[in-house]
Amino acid sequence: MELFCFPKCPKCGDKEGVLVPLSDFGSNGASLLYKAWVCTNPDCGYNLKIRNGDIYVNEPIMNGAGNHRARPVA
Repeated sequence: MELFCFPKCPKCGDKEGVLVPLSDFGSNGASLLYKAWVCTNPDCGYNLKIRNGDIYVNEPIMNGAGNHRARPVA
């Protein structure tokens, strides 16, 4: 059994949250591993995101409902 230790959230500290990685797909469909890290504490909202090589901290988090992007059909 392999155990994973995620980093503690710098905003929550030792209280509640840890940072977990999220992945996404680039504009050409290539997978982008660990594109974002978010705190597991829903009251915290701390996040790091990488976009075009720049790092963004604490951007607003959207739930994605109604935010669907159409993909071209080949």
